This record gives sequence, C-alpha cells and structure tokens, in this order.
Amino acid sequence: MSYDHILLPSGVASSVDEVDAYLAAQEGLPESEAIAEITIELNARNSELPVDDTFLSVESVGGPSGDTLYVPSPYDAIGFVRNLLFDLATPRGYAVYDPQLSWLIDPAGYVPVAVTHGGAGEFPYLTEELAYRWVAGLADPNPYLIVERGDQSYIQTYRDPDGPYTLEYRDGSPERHFGTTIDDPAQVARIIWEWTTGKSDVADAAGWTRVEF
Repeated sequence: MSYDHILLPSGVASSVDEVDAYLAAQEGLPESEAIAEITIELNARNSELPVDDTFLSVESVGGPSGDTLYVPSPYDAIGFVRNLLFDLATPRGYAVYDPQLSWLIDPAGYVPVAVTHGGAGEFPYLTEELAYRWVAGLADPNPYLIVERGDQSYIQTYRDPDGPYTLEYRDGSPERHFGTTIDDPAQVARIIWEWTTGKSDVADAAGWTRVEF
C-alpha cells in the first residue's frame, strides 16, 4: 500500500474539488518542462539506491499528466519523500497535495521557517492559510504545532483535550519564554502567523506570563 503525494502548480486550486478538477484536466497531456525535470531527478535518485531502500513504491514516476506529478511511496518513506518534493518543487513554484489528509500545501506567500506538526511531521515553510488550517485541526494523539526561526526562537501551541490551546513563545533564551491559554483557534493561528512574519509585536498580542523551568 502506498502513500501518495501529488505536485501541481501553485495557485491553480484552493480546494479539494478544484484540485480534483485540475488533475482530471491534465490527464493524458504531455509533461511540462518543470515536471519533466522533477521526474528525472526523482527517478535518478531512486534508481541509485538498493531495492530495499528505494523511496518510490513504483519503478519510476512520470508520464502523460501535464503539469502534475503523482509520487507514490512506501509508508516508511513519507517524510523523506515529502522533504525531497519540497526541495525540488518549491523553487519551481509547485504545490504539494496530500490526498490522504486532503491538504494542499501551496507555497504562495510562504515564509521559510521550520514547522513541526505533531500529527504529520516536518515542513519547510508556513503560509497564513496553513497556520489557520493546522491550528484548527490539531487533534490527538499529538495535537501540537511548533514554528522555529532559529536557535531559541520559536512559537508553539498545544491543544488541550478539553479544547483550550496552550500557546508559548521563546525570544532567545529560557528567561524570555512566555505562555498563555487561548480558547479561540483563529486567535492562536493569527498570533502564530504574525510572529512568523514579524508584522507585529507578539508580546502585545495576548496576556503572556513568564514560563518558569
């Protein structure tokens, strides 16, 4: 059984229905130049590995699918494949669609930060749309999200099973680590996004108290 990721151009869809319609319209069309480049790179890297270590669940990817690319992988290679696709696709202006989670991860307006999603792993950027979607969707068994700009500079949230969100940020050292509790996921997402973009002073955004360690 494979885990699928699909590449498609940034901005061509904003919902699952629009993704499905775009994919259907691309079926049978010749590969675009950018998709052909990504395909060659994926297949080359995969073929260099021993059979037991390959990251594709098919011998090779590619074919007549226009400006899209289906990339199936074994479950134990999900994180590796996702990171590789971001490396190859983001500079070329492509989004990564995860049909299992119904997530369209589009780089439009992205900020390059290290994101850890407790339920889905690591991602190399955050967008405003992803911040709101991911915060609202946090659920057991790992309902947390961490966004890091560098060493000792991060913001994180954990969704309590009863509903409230614990929100914390660190500004350079353990002595500059603050926390608060917020019920509204949209407010949590807004604060995380504003911290990520540096558009406002996050210290003024909520009733923070210093977290003692």
